[in-house]
Amino acid sequence: MKKFLLIEDSPIIVKIIKHLCKSDPELQCDTAASFSDAKKLIAENGADHYLVAVVDLNLPDAPDGEVVDFTIEQSIPTIVMTGNFDDSVREKMQEKKIVDYVTKESRYSYEYVIKQIKRLDKNRDIKILVADDSKVSRNYLKNLLEVQQFIVLTADDGDTALDLINKDPDIKLLITDYNMPRMNGFELVKNIRKEVSKNDLVVVGLSGEGDSALSAKFIKNGANDFLNKPFGQEEFNCRILHDIENMEYVQTMRHMAYHDYITGLPNKRKFFEAGNPLLKEAITTNSPSSLALLSVDELDQVQDKYGIDAPDTVLKNLAGLLPKAFGRFHYARINDSDIAILMVGLDCDKASKLIDGFRHIVEDHIVLFDERSFNFSISAGIVSAENHSLIDLLQRADNRAHTAKEEGGNQVISSDQIN
Repeated sequence: MKKFLLIEDSPIIVKIIKHLCKSDPELQCDTAASFSDAKKLIAENGADHYLVAVVDLNLPDAPDGEVVDFTIEQSIPTIVMTGNFDDSVREKMQEKKIVDYVTKESRYSYEYVIKQIKRLDKNRDIKILVADDSKVSRNYLKNLLEVQQFIVLTADDGDTALDLINKDPDIKLLITDYNMPRMNGFELVKNIRKEVSKNDLVVVGLSGEGDSALSAKFIKNGANDFLNKPFGQEEFNCRILHDIENMEYVQTMRHMAYHDYITGLPNKRKFFEAGNPLLKEAITTNSPSSLALLSVDELDQVQDKYGIDAPDTVLKNLAGLLPKAFGRFHYARINDSDIAILMVGLDCDKASKLIDGFRHIVEDHIVLFDERSFNFSISAGIVSAENHSLIDLLQRADNRAHTAKEEGGNQVISSDQIN
């Protein structure tokens, strides 16, 4: 994450914000107590050095918000902080295309500022599509979203929007007007929901027709949210950010349901849900396939010698080695010390050679833990995946891995070696 620039003359507020930053090592800031200090920092580092400027509206050498105009001129996204809530000043600031306007009321105000900084950093990777036949409306929405650092695409009708969504899976949010030629917003939503769920693409409907039934109609047919035109800038920003955060929350929960907490690897549930179709297709097409079970040797002894957290460190290290060797295959952590790998396209002999090569890589790998270092090894069992269920393959591979351990560990045993 880039640094942010804090322009604030109150030492207490600077201290509070710096304290809040300590909870996240990626959050770093430069501070300026005056307009002149801010100019010097930006001149020295360049405007691109800063993700955002958090600006006090009233500084000793800039009492009328001159610093806000300066940071915006430098193309630095700007969050304004002020000690007084004033609607006229707030409206004036909103016209300047600021990111947000925060009143210094309590500790929560500064926590909110930190949250917004983190949000801006995330927004730079989020792609939004605006579909509206009005060029004025499209550009207005595009400008609002770009201030929040989103990547913004536009379409002037529903057909174009649908085509863009089909071609670009990175689009995470669609804002669509109801009244458009060829395909209106309502039909666009219905077409999208035939293929894409509400958790994978957020859809926000818009309309200026004043029909209260439109909101329910949009949402009942797949939209996540709806806004009546005209709407305020702050309302728009809050609703869009709320919808995106809901999507991210659902995706986080889904990721947690299918991934191991310690290593980040897919878990047993994910292995079976994704592996069964792969295995079925391989059997149908007569593709050679194998399944390997990797098991860390003497993991309990690692714990006895190096401490209770050492086994987790070993497994994290092992997980870090997997993508380079097995990135094209489906693998998952099955239990405490075991990782299963389904290798569609490799017969048992080729799989054995690949796994044995990986075994040597693991053997040479050094684990750093609590200022100490040590090595570990793995044993592996490999079976041919012909005409067997995934659960049966796992059991057979586990038997071979167990035999490998009993025979001294740090070796690979395949179905060609045991009948």
